[in-house]
Amino acid sequence: MNGLSFSELCCLFCCPPCPSRIAAKLAFLPPEPTYEFVSDENGKCSFTLTDRAEWQYSEREKENVEGFFTRTNRGNRIACLFVRCSNTARFTILFSHGNAVDLGQMSSFYLGLGSRINCNIFSYDYSGYGVSAGKPSEKNLYADIDAAWQALRTRYGISPENIILYGQSIGTVPTVDLAARYEVGAVILHSPLMSGMRVAFPNTKRTWFFDAFPSIDKVPKVMSPTLVIHGTEDEVIDFSHGLTIFEKCPRAVEPLWVEGAGHNDVELYNVYLERLKQFVNVELIN
Repeated sequence: MNGLSFSELCCLFCCPPCPSRIAAKLAFLPPEPTYEFVSDENGKCSFTLTDRAEWQYSEREKENVEGFFTRTNRGNRIACLFVRCSNTARFTILFSHGNAVDLGQMSSFYLGLGSRINCNIFSYDYSGYGVSAGKPSEKNLYADIDAAWQALRTRYGISPENIILYGQSIGTVPTVDLAARYEVGAVILHSPLMSGMRVAFPNTKRTWFFDAFPSIDKVPKVMSPTLVIHGTEDEVIDFSHGLTIFEKCPRAVEPLWVEGAGHNDVELYNVYLERLKQFVNVELIN
C-alpha cells in the first residue's frame, strides 16, 4: 500500500472520491507479469514462468500446477491456478494473495505451503494482475473471487465444507466478502484490514459512504471457523486491524499474533506453520 500525497489527502477530505478511487490509491500495485499461459491445440494451458518468478522446485514438480482462464460476471478473463500438493488432502485452500505479487511469484510458496499442511491450493490473479484482463478495482475484486469460487466448485467438484478461504493483506477483502455469503470449511485472514479509510486515517471510527473495502462491516456475517493472523509490528496495516477483526468474528478460533513480525515476513516465523498445521489438521478435523 503506497502512501498518500498531501494533495490526495486534501482530495479525500474536501471532495471524497468514489470508493474505487480510494481503492486504487491505497491498494493496487500489480507487478510486471512473471508468467504466461501457453495453450496447445487442445486448449490445454501450460504454465511458463519468467526468471523473476523465482521457481524453487524442479521442472517435474511444475507438472503439479494447472493453469486456466475463467470469466467474471463483469466480463474480465482472469487467470486461475490449481496446485496439487497432496494426494491425500481433504481441504483445498482458495488463496487470495497480497498486493504487489502475481501467481508466478506465489507459485513456489503455494507448493511449499500446501505440501507442509497437506492441502491443495487454488488461486487466481485479480483483474489487471498477471495475465488477467481488466483493471484492478474494488468491484472487480469481488467479481474475481466469485469467478474463482465457481471455477473451483465446478471444474474440480470440491464442496464448500472442504474449502478453506485464505486471504492475505488486500486478499482479505474479497475473502471476507465471499465468506460473508457462503459457509465454508474455514477462513484464514492474514494481516486483514478493517477498511481503506481506517488504513489511511487510523482515527476513523465509522464506515463512511465513500470508504473502500469495508471488511469490518462484513466480518460479523462470517459463520465459518476463522483464524486471524497478524504481525504485532505491521508497518502497513496496523496490528489494531487484526485485533478488531478478530473481536468481530462470530466463530473466531485462537488467533496467531506474531511478536515482532511486520507486514511481509509473518511466514518466516516458525509459529506461522505450526499454527496452520494445528488449525487445519487438528482443530478442523475434530
